[in-house]
Amino acid sequence: MSKVRVYQLAKELGTSSKKLIEVMENMDISVNNHMSTLTDEEAQRVMAILTGKEGGESAEKPAKEEQKQKAPAKEQKEQEAKKESAPETDKKGQDKTKDKSKEKDNESSPLSRKARKMIQEEKKAAMAKEEKPKIKMEGQITVAELASQLDITPAQLITQLLDVGVMANVNQPLERETVELVAEDYGYEVEYIEDSAEEELLAVYEDEEDGKEEILRKPVVTVLGHVDHGKTMLLDAIRSANVISGEVGGITQHIGAYQVSVNDKRVVFLDTPGHEAFTAMRARGAQVTDIAILVVAADDGIMPQTVEAINHAKAAGVPILVAINKMDKPEANPERVKQQLTEHELVPEEWGGDTIVVPVSAAKGEGLDELLEMVLLLAEVAELKASPERPAKGSVIEANLDKGRGPVATVLVEDGTLNVGEPIICGSISGKVRAMNNEFGERVKSAGPATPVEIIGLSEVPMAGDSFQVVNSERVAREVAEKRAERIKEASRRTQRVTLDDLFKQIQEGEVKDLNLIVKADVQGSVEALKDALFKLSLDEVQIKVIHTGVGGINESDVMLASASNAIVIGFNVRPDSNARKVAEKNSVDIRLYRIIYEAIEDIKAAVKGMLKPEYKEVVQGQAEVRQVFKASRLGNIAGCYVTEGKVTRNSQVRVIRDGTVVHDSGAIESLKRFKDDVREVVGGYECGILVENFNDIREGDIIEAYIMEEIKR
Repeated sequence: MSKVRVYQLAKELGTSSKKLIEVMENMDISVNNHMSTLTDEEAQRVMAILTGKEGGESAEKPAKEEQKQKAPAKEQKEQEAKKESAPETDKKGQDKTKDKSKEKDNESSPLSRKARKMIQEEKKAAMAKEEKPKIKMEGQITVAELASQLDITPAQLITQLLDVGVMANVNQPLERETVELVAEDYGYEVEYIEDSAEEELLAVYEDEEDGKEEILRKPVVTVLGHVDHGKTMLLDAIRSANVISGEVGGITQHIGAYQVSVNDKRVVFLDTPGHEAFTAMRARGAQVTDIAILVVAADDGIMPQTVEAINHAKAAGVPILVAINKMDKPEANPERVKQQLTEHELVPEEWGGDTIVVPVSAAKGEGLDELLEMVLLLAEVAELKASPERPAKGSVIEANLDKGRGPVATVLVEDGTLNVGEPIICGSISGKVRAMNNEFGERVKSAGPATPVEIIGLSEVPMAGDSFQVVNSERVAREVAEKRAERIKEASRRTQRVTLDDLFKQIQEGEVKDLNLIVKADVQGSVEALKDALFKLSLDEVQIKVIHTGVGGINESDVMLASASNAIVIGFNVRPDSNARKVAEKNSVDIRLYRIIYEAIEDIKAAVKGMLKPEYKEVVQGQAEVRQVFKASRLGNIAGCYVTEGKVTRNSQVRVIRDGTVVHDSGAIESLKRFKDDVREVVGGYECGILVENFNDIREGDIIEAYIMEEIKR
């Protein structure tokens, strides 16, 4: 017998992997999970205990052959010896002798008695449940589906659930414990259907990890903290690069991954957003990190997001290194910060604790060397190791849809080496690594452990936070991805199956008022963060439902879905195309566009509470397509445009849209000309020259959108 996996042996023996693992723990056989492998000797020991036969099936055949060979000798030598122990036939006597010797062997082992007792209890339980009808449960099950399998009405089941203290509606999924409790009351047994095909597919191509040499790898560091406490500035000071200039409102909107060199050693930094709405992105960053740097402003102290960051790091089980920033300010008070840290079980080393606290000034570059030395010290203590020889696996940090390159994902390789050309599976998406870029945009052919890279070649945009792993062929990746996608689709269908009749009935009775939303953003991480933040705004009277999310510009199908569902479209850092805008006007669909995430949250919060104040409404006047760019030494780049719809006026505000994404907003028109004459406005169907104030990166194919702000009352 070659090496066998735990779940394969369990399947062969007709028992569950969980029970088999418990038996092996009693036998002092170390296994981690159902995918662990067993040697031939270990497998035979387990089979011997569970089947009650020495050596399992492999020992049975030699024993039978031996019986046949010894049959003639039984009448001569063994007949007298077995008269006392086996008064029946000789064959039975042999069996009894074998059973007795086996019992002696088993009694000599203190573990076998526990194992036999466990197996006996399992057999008794199986016999007791043999005649019970079964409920098949795969994943989650709703109240309506469970009632159908129990052959009762949903109303009866809801009444039964109330008796056990569970309030649920018809379409609500139930927990396993609740299903088992209700099924037992009705005399049913719950059978969990687990799809082992996916595990077997991956197991076939999963290389053995035993014997792979592990080496020390780079530490992955996440910078956490409250908004405006200087996280991004600290990273800028460390890697001597400016990220804030590309961000709106000075807030990091997307996760970035960078490598820096410290004393001939490399450290990987993850930059997580500082605003509290990005809780999901920050939590994801803490899950893939080895060390968390908690940035606290010396003049501000511990804030709500600081506490949130501490909880995320503690939940991830990573060491926390505190950087007290803004020490250059006159009002800096590091002792007060240390005192506040102790309230959250972070006691500084100088106070007798084990939390390293380093005072720094990102603005002046002070204390950075000491901070990086402490990072390397914590990394040495942790002894972070990985094997470059293994197939790569890791996590998706960020993902977006690029018009020219297709789905692009920033991934962090946690173990193994990722090479160009390897097939991978990422969540429910498959693909092949066609190209890889490092953080500088340079092409690389391979990426070792703890290396962030940008990969191209996935079939769709993956979810930020999904895990990925390399498989042996694209066929395996596609099959597993399809099964996962089907399972996700089925779960989504079960949990979100709401009819218009039910919705109308609830609104008529005044029980629940639903605010349906469609969320579109430029990257997947922003979609998740905005979605999670909006869910938290739900009140007892108003339930917020995000019925659809997506990456990319707002299209006609989004508007049609909003029209059918009476929903509001939320666009974060994206724009609707021309067709989507026309359909929205025709069907009176409200499209809200934002570039700063907390503005979207504040507006929805005000709408939920019915506290919207008079505000300014954006009125789009027209659009012009850039067909040629003229360079003037004194003025800069002048856009030669053709007005495709509406009009462009001299007093309009403009935004520049490139591939559905806003690249410049809130700009003014510095000059508007037709031929050589200054004009006040240019209507659709005419050409003009536009000079945008404080923006020189005009390119052919860009769309210049002209709009004005009108004050409205609600």
